[in-house]
Amino acid sequence: MSRFPTFPPEFEFGAATSAYQIEGAVSEDGRGPSIWDTFCRRPGAVLDGGDGDTACGHYHRHREDVSLLADLGVRSYRFSVAWPRVQPTGAGPANPKGIDFYSRLVDDLLHAGITPAVTLYHWDLPQVLEDAGGWRCRDTAARFAEYTALVADALGDRVPRWITLNEPWCSAFLGYADGEHAPGAREGTPALAAAHHLLVAHGLSLRALRAAGVREAGIALNLTHVSPAGTRPEDREAAVRAETQRNLMWTEPLLAGRYPATETDTWEELIERQDFRRAGDLDLISAPMDFLGINYYTPSTVRAAPYREPDPGRRHARDNRFEEVPVPGARRTAMGWPVVPGTLRSLLTSLRERYGPALPPVHITENGSAEHDTPAADGTVHDTDRIAYLRAHLGAVADAMADGVDVRGYYVWSLLDNFEWSYGYSRRFGIVHVDYATQRRTPKASYAWYRELIATAGARAGRTR
Repeated sequence: MSRFPTFPPEFEFGAATSAYQIEGAVSEDGRGPSIWDTFCRRPGAVLDGGDGDTACGHYHRHREDVSLLADLGVRSYRFSVAWPRVQPTGAGPANPKGIDFYSRLVDDLLHAGITPAVTLYHWDLPQVLEDAGGWRCRDTAARFAEYTALVADALGDRVPRWITLNEPWCSAFLGYADGEHAPGAREGTPALAAAHHLLVAHGLSLRALRAAGVREAGIALNLTHVSPAGTRPEDREAAVRAETQRNLMWTEPLLAGRYPATETDTWEELIERQDFRRAGDLDLISAPMDFLGINYYTPSTVRAAPYREPDPGRRHARDNRFEEVPVPGARRTAMGWPVVPGTLRSLLTSLRERYGPALPPVHITENGSAEHDTPAADGTVHDTDRIAYLRAHLGAVADAMADGVDVRGYYVWSLLDNFEWSYGYSRRFGIVHVDYATQRRTPKASYAWYRELIATAGARAGRTR
């Protein structure tokens, strides 16, 4: 494989982060508590008792981080706005100090020649809204649309690209089904209601963004390439259920205006008890987007398994009669995820085949790997496994483009080592090492590799910065 995959001149390279994972300053300048602030206080919820109180200190060091982005040479930076920093209680007027922070960040990015891309929701729901039912309740979707309008009014004149939700699968199923993420619930039908209301929130948010006149709007889904572990019919059926939960529950309403035909077999009694869908929801959810964001890390290989909880009344919404199995021969990242880069190409081409012209242009809005980074004596990090991961996955993107998939850009996850949710600070995804005790930033070897890739692509295109 060559050192760098080849991309067309207009291809856009970027880097991504999220608010709760890097900002810190959770009690400053009027920010209200989020579900993650609450979840982190629950004993045992986060590895080693970590929280986002300080994180990477980005709230006070954002100019240093913009300088890192400028030196990297990215054309776009994807960051998220913290809902409780803008609306501390999830309702009412915007908190001026919160909006001012994001306005300064946007201005600094533009001054550095970097296009800002805003994610409106990266999991930090205001705790007040969770206390009222959270995403189980349709009213939260309405509140999200109001919040969208506030942020778009403040930043829409300078931010061209907007992402409504990041990985609603995680919000619904890790948050409300198996309790791995905030708010830590283990539920059945209410988790499916949360999933639906997140899609409704996307539709309402998209409508608010259109009203504000923004140029590009879409959503970021963490889709997975799913394969059966063998040729047994029951394993193929299990793979369909896994595909329904991980992918089709989102792509079918968004891109085809329908619910998955396989949802009844996937959820059985849970979906039959649903009363959260309303007439007109599919039209709202399936309104055309300007792009689809895809976050991709690892494939899923599954086989048939019995229900873990035989009582439907106690069963949570991720208990769907399948289980993950190892991928033979695949290297695993520090997250334990198998590395099979070609599955990204397969996922992208399968989306084009399934949805045809209904599939909008794609941006890879997250891709990266957590590795066992160990700084050398001089503080440098020679993360060769991460470089190999990025090179191979970017190669898979280039291959998918050669197959005819319209991919417009790629955001590496992540710019910085950061708070990795329930794993606390034990997993490092950054291309920049962060010493959490001192907040010192040290670019890793992968940062230098990605910078050279971007510079090489720019030279081919005749671009200068």
